[in-house]
Amino acid sequence: MSSPDSHISWTNPDYVATVVGVLATGILVFYSSLTQSGPTVNEIIFVVLSITIPMTIAREIARRWQ
Repeated sequence: MSSPDSHISWTNPDYVATVVGVLATGILVFYSSLTQSGPTVNEIIFVVLSITIPMTIAREIARRWQ
């Protein structure tokens, strides 16, 4: 049984950033499966930025609303 202190809130910035990061990764993997090209340096940079920028923005929004 979990303790009441271990309950994670929907507004926890780390939780929100993790959810957004997982969703962004899933979207990029799905998009990558639709295109039949290999990753280039520009594509790798695009992928990293496409994941970290939404995570950072979501974390900051959730932190300010908390």
